[in-house]
Amino acid sequence: MTFTAPPRRRGVLVRPDCRIAYEVTGTGPALVFAHGLGGGLMSWWQQVAHFAPRYTCVAFSHRGFFPSSAPEGGPDPKDYAADLAALVDELGLGDIRLVCQSMGGWTGVEYALLRPGRVKALVLAATTGSLDARQVDEATRARLEAWNAQHADTRAGLASRNILAAGGAAMAEQRPALHHLYSQIDALSVGLDKEAVRKRLYDQRRRHPADLAAAGCPVLFLPGGDDVVLPPFAGAAMAPLIPGARVASIPVAGHSAYFEHPAAFNALVDAFLAEVG
Repeated sequence: MTFTAPPRRRGVLVRPDCRIAYEVTGTGPALVFAHGLGGGLMSWWQQVAHFAPRYTCVAFSHRGFFPSSAPEGGPDPKDYAADLAALVDELGLGDIRLVCQSMGGWTGVEYALLRPGRVKALVLAATTGSLDARQVDEATRARLEAWNAQHADTRAGLASRNILAAGGAAMAEQRPALHHLYSQIDALSVGLDKEAVRKRLYDQRRRHPADLAAAGCPVLFLPGGDDVVLPPFAGAAMAPLIPGARVASIPVAGHSAYFEHPAAFNALVDAFLAEVG
């Protein structure tokens, strides 16, 4: 039998202050991917190839991230959920399944709350988005403070060795070509002030974890055990406060398990989607 690749098309969504680039691949239920601070719509190449035979995969670049354009003053994460809502409406997707990495978690949590019941599955990979784990209890707050103090030096050490913390030491050492590709994707967003975006993200991490119950959607926290960017235990601390939340980790992965260990990542997402329907 002759192989036929899934259909693919690209487009641009015009917003009042910027343009959002997207790519649609495959057919079936809508599966949307929201990338992290070092990514873009190309970040998901290993997921789209896997899921497109069964899902309509939608990958987009957040405002300010290549090849989307940036509004004056740079992107503000408070606009991400509305951008996604406009894209979902433009494409006529209706209900969606949403896979979010790191920064994309802010998009995912806020979109799920913006449209309760419209997200059939929410994957928060290496992220808790706008949910604040410090509000769980004092023990979790103390653990977070200790973890952040410890890994600030780790991240500085990686930077001194020309290794992206979001990629991680293991990817750079064991799979240098993959780390190089990761770095190339990160570098495409020329002129973007990522530290300014990071500050805005952290300033908007204010929600109590229990707030996500209002979204009415199943949630999978999917951390990498060796993450040095965001604490891998945060999702597990939150999960008991969110109905329908569960945790599945990849112990040997860094911050970007979807890129570093795609087979394991895709299998866990597959199992979650099959479970929640």
